[in-house]
Amino acid sequence: MTDEAQIPEQILNNKNKHSVRCDYCFSLMLKPQLGEYVEHEFELPLMQQKHRKNNESIETELMKNFWCIDDIFTFENIGFSNTVDNRKFLICADCEMGPVGYHEVANKKCYVALKRVRHGSEPDAVMEPVTDDEENDA
Repeated sequence: MTDEAQIPEQILNNKNKHSVRCDYCFSLMLKPQLGEYVEHEFELPLMQQKHRKNNESIETELMKNFWCIDDIFTFENIGFSNTVDNRKFLICADCEMGPVGYHEVANKKCYVALKRVRHGSEPDAVMEPVTDDEENDA
């Protein structure tokens, strides 16, 4: 997740300076310099609905900073929800976490919220849990 204070350092020539990755599984979604930085307001559903009392109310978060991608084939890895109100929500195609942004069906543009993704290279190592057998071998 990119903090709002870190947003200016993610932009170079009004494009994404670094790779854009899933915040959960680190899967590469977008290579550097392929998303254009845009600012507009959009109510994006929360990744986890915490206080839903009925199926009709969806909790949202106001997002203002996006990478705009003109062609869906620019992505390295992205998934799409079913169409809702002429939009599709974007998710990680590997771990299915999201939404990380949305796709406007009418103009075919995608918007990835900077706060919903990680910027930079994949971590050097992801710690795997140690099994009882591995502890006994040590």
